[in-house]
Amino acid sequence: MDAKHPVKTTEKTLALVNELMERGPCGVTELANSLDMGKSAVHSHLSTLRKHSYVLKDGDDYRLSLKFLEIGGHTRKSMEFYQVAEPEVKAIAAETGELANLLVEEQGMGIYLMRSKGEQAVDLDTYAGLRTYLHTTALGKAILAHLPESRVEEIVEQHGLEQETPRSIGSREELFETLSEVHERGYAIDDGERLEGLRCVAAPVKTSSNEVLGAISVSAPASRVSDEDLHGEFSEEVLSAANVVELNINY
Repeated sequence: MDAKHPVKTTEKTLALVNELMERGPCGVTELANSLDMGKSAVHSHLSTLRKHSYVLKDGDDYRLSLKFLEIGGHTRKSMEFYQVAEPEVKAIAAETGELANLLVEEQGMGIYLMRSKGEQAVDLDTYAGLRTYLHTTALGKAILAHLPESRVEEIVEQHGLEQETPRSIGSREELFETLSEVHERGYAIDDGERLEGLRCVAAPVKTSSNEVLGAISVSAPASRVSDEDLHGEFSEEVLSAANVVELNINY
């Protein structure tokens, strides 16, 4: 069955899961009102999810269980890219003292696979599994710069060019000009484009056939990252790490 003929029951169950993820613990009435569903239908879906350990009940409220973490953790662990890149990301965090990240593209969005905090790293809103717009991060731009132009167009058409901050890329022309620079330079920069006051640099990880697998980055507060740091030590760190991962995966 293709996406043009979705299973309505499954869609309602997934809507409940997403609502619980967004809202946190909720009661049947609150969920029914927010999703415009009948209380009995909501209760039936929740009872099924609870039976299979995807939802827990605390008093009158329901919340998502750690079953989802089990699934996500298993999925991540099965990825060769993650297995090979993990020690390199941790090494960057240790060497720079800052926050290092690993991101992949899935269905036109960036998915953080992991992050590792150095001694002086700031604690951001990112976490493993977080989805983000590709055009607003150094990680995402490093990936976009190595995708076919037609694929980038598809992603922009599907997700738009949401401006997270005033510095975010806001037009196709600006995006493709930036991606051309990233491709030529070999690494991407994010200067307060997703979070104001944060600077990041990222390098893509590619296969021997030039297919981009993901990207590695290091992030730090703008107050302690000069242009010299960004285009010097930090870019060298991510490029070196990406190169090591590429060698381990390809050879």
